[in-house]
Amino acid sequence: MPDKVTALDVAERAGVSRSAVSRVFTPGASVSKRTADKVRQAATALGYRPNVLARSLITGRSRIIGLLVAYLENHFYPEAIERISRLLQEQGYHVLVFMASNSVTEADEVMEELLDYQVDGIIAASVGMSNDLTQRCEAAGIPIVLFNRTQDDARLSAVTSDNYAGGRKLAEFLVAGGHSRIAHVAGWEGASTQRDREAGFLAGLGDAGQTLYSRGVSDFDFDKAKSVARDMFAGPERPDAVFCANDHMAFAVMDVLRFELGLDVPGDVSVVGYDDVTLAAWPSYDLTTVRQPAGRLAKAAIDILMDRLADPQTVPRRVALDGPLILRGSARIPEGWTT
Repeated sequence: MPDKVTALDVAERAGVSRSAVSRVFTPGASVSKRTADKVRQAATALGYRPNVLARSLITGRSRIIGLLVAYLENHFYPEAIERISRLLQEQGYHVLVFMASNSVTEADEVMEELLDYQVDGIIAASVGMSNDLTQRCEAAGIPIVLFNRTQDDARLSAVTSDNYAGGRKLAEFLVAGGHSRIAHVAGWEGASTQRDREAGFLAGLGDAGQTLYSRGVSDFDFDKAKSVARDMFAGPERPDAVFCANDHMAFAVMDVLRFELGLDVPGDVSVVGYDDVTLAAWPSYDLTTVRQPAGRLAKAAIDILMDRLADPQTVPRRVALDGPLILRGSARIPEGWTT
């Protein structure tokens, strides 16, 4: 086995100090371009790579952020995770992704594993945190940011779209389009996103003197949404519009309406969603929906996390970003309507 190349070997070859080598390979450290070029050339020639794990033992920072995700079937999450990962990499951090369910108990079990990796911080995407685990993370100085989910705990920062306002926009839009039998396909009822979107939607209907015509729960699941749609449209008196709590379910509902029941969208029934994932703009769906600004949400989450890492005394923040209503062909557009 060849001898292991050390930072001292690189320093001697580059003609710099060992501390200069350390600074070159430390994200955010101050070092001149001339020195950095010399060190990297020497490192390449010698085949040197810094030992990140050893450095973490010295600094007490792993430069790893744990990302806990409930499910990836919803196309919004792969896009959001990509943006979060790229932003963290720009800050010199790496991402460790763990999967969990909506169950707080299971999320806690997965989080226990995540903490074993000595992560510097945690982003929990659509996953709840128990009080006990929140206390442990707080005591260990590990900041947590909830992403696309809120929780009634002042110790937790959270970043979401303005789900209440988005739900209200959709109700106002459908009412203005002349719909009077408006249905709702709800997601998982334990999610703050579902709760707030529906609350805003009901408020918008109430302001117009309307109530929900029918309602079904599908837990943000594609197949369950198809089943709900079949039941919802089984009778002779059918809804003339449907608000699905996310795009993922809206696609399922549209498939049932068009390909199983032979209904025209939007001629017979308007369908609207929430998220504006890439697939929503495809001609096969052309879905009217509220856009969750994934890039802005990811940046807000990273900004909060970096602030808390820099200063643990920073007060946790709650951010709710407004998202526009994106008009497409899946719903009747009221005359003169603008976003």
